[in-house]
Amino acid sequence: MKLFLPKQHGAWAMLILPFWLGVLKGGFVWQDIPFFVGWILLYFAAYPMLLLFKKKRIQFYTKWTIIYLVPALLLLLFPLLKRPSIIFFGLFMLPFFAINAFYTARNKDRAFMNDLSAIFAFSIAGLASCYLGRGIVNLENLIFPFLTSVLFFIGCTFYVKTMIREKKNTRFKWLSWLYHLFVVALWFMSGFWIAAIAFIPSLLRAYFFYGKKLSPLQIGVYEIINSAIIFTILAIQIVILN
Repeated sequence: MKLFLPKQHGAWAMLILPFWLGVLKGGFVWQDIPFFVGWILLYFAAYPMLLLFKKKRIQFYTKWTIIYLVPALLLLLFPLLKRPSIIFFGLFMLPFFAINAFYTARNKDRAFMNDLSAIFAFSIAGLASCYLGRGIVNLENLIFPFLTSVLFFIGCTFYVKTMIREKKNTRFKWLSWLYHLFVVALWFMSGFWIAAIAFIPSLLRAYFFYGKKLSPLQIGVYEIINSAIIFTILAIQIVILN
């Protein structure tokens, strides 16, 4: 049986980066492993579940939702049993899922607000993995991994749109460039200079790659490299703060 998998390949970075930044910040516990696998399966389940709102191929999408959702929920019992209050992070994700469902039902999956809601949901997972190990939510947890993830992936959204769907939109180009510059300046002014350095590659690629004839595959490969760079540098920042 061929697996029915999400087609948004860029979402893999959003699945991995916030979660493991949260693990680094909160401290690794063995429940992080079933938590992560369950989180991936939950994402797999969300894809056909959202497609149900298109009201097409109901039986097919329902089948795949159940195939992924059941093992996902079983695996997510492990972090839930360790810290029952972690369920609140799942509840915080629900409004963002509702926004995704709204746009999916209207065939506007690529709308900016739809991307933004997904970014917040994925970043909340980083808060959850941090909470699992540490058992608290404070300002540092909100900055690392939550805020760093949100700011990074919003920048990725701007960049990818300027390279594909909005590549002829001069206003969007400037919005992307100014956003990336603002984020770097924000980290420097806040005193998080390592975080500022982590965001500089994103600023450079937003500026220098704009207008280049890159295929979607090439854009994706460069984004994987950029995600690996920012994860490594932010991990150093987290280790220093811990």
